[in-house]
Amino acid sequence: MANSHTPVWPVHNLVIFDCDSTLSAIEGIDELARMGGQQHEVASLTKRAMEGDIPLEAVYGHRLVATRPTRKQVQAIAGVYRDAVVDGAAEVVAALQELGCTVFIVSGGLFEPVRDFGVWLGIPREQIFAVGMEYDQLEGDWWRYWEQPGGHNPGASYMSHEAHPLSAKNGKNQVIREIRAETPGRAMLIGDGGSDLEASPEVDLFVGFGGVAYRQRVAEKAPVYIHGRSLAPALPLAMGRLANTPRFARLWAEGLRRVANGEVTFNDKSLEGSFWSAAGRQ
Repeated sequence: MANSHTPVWPVHNLVIFDCDSTLSAIEGIDELARMGGQQHEVASLTKRAMEGDIPLEAVYGHRLVATRPTRKQVQAIAGVYRDAVVDGAAEVVAALQELGCTVFIVSGGLFEPVRDFGVWLGIPREQIFAVGMEYDQLEGDWWRYWEQPGGHNPGASYMSHEAHPLSAKNGKNQVIREIRAETPGRAMLIGDGGSDLEASPEVDLFVGFGGVAYRQRVAEKAPVYIHGRSLAPALPLAMGRLANTPRFARLWAEGLRRVANGEVTFNDKSLEGSFWSAAGRQ
């Protein structure tokens, strides 16, 4: 039985991940823009929105109008997400779920590829939130319905995006509040962008992730910031010593080693002390 005076790092039974530049090392909209030859304009807008320089709603529709992706292109992004999965992401998601955490994806990306990528990671479909799209079904060979998989025209192109909170400022706040109303317990959010930082008041711990894209404001304001390229530290940060089980001991130890090696910065120094005391290091 543990000594009653041994510090305990709180267990977060609800873990929410961003998708682009967090679970996967790409921005899906930038990949769509590359397919359409609009990568420079769109990448610049994405960067400014993620860093909080301009409101997300000011650029969301503009980026899609500029690229006008087809259904086939949108669906292909799921494979690009998988090919660029961040080191440790799949293992951490699997470990968290087997240890009893409820894992969500809350993303401003497009629902179809984010959903398919999240399901590939093992996250239930109903725990994945992103922005839906409507297509112009009268483009491409729409009339060749007998050749269209599932009755969907792959040549249909972007017409409009869903009026969804995640396509606007503070949308993640709203979605996370709704999730927490249905899923009680301590919550941790992991993400790279300004919208994730803005949503931090809705959770018990916000962990910024800079392993793919460094956002200065997030790096400076997040209570905890991972700047290494692996998500392995997310496991001990979410679960503390509870994750040090025979099955996950190696992943837990890797996460702890990366924290010790300086891949994680505790901007909140009180959290750093609590974390290491609970981990057994004085």
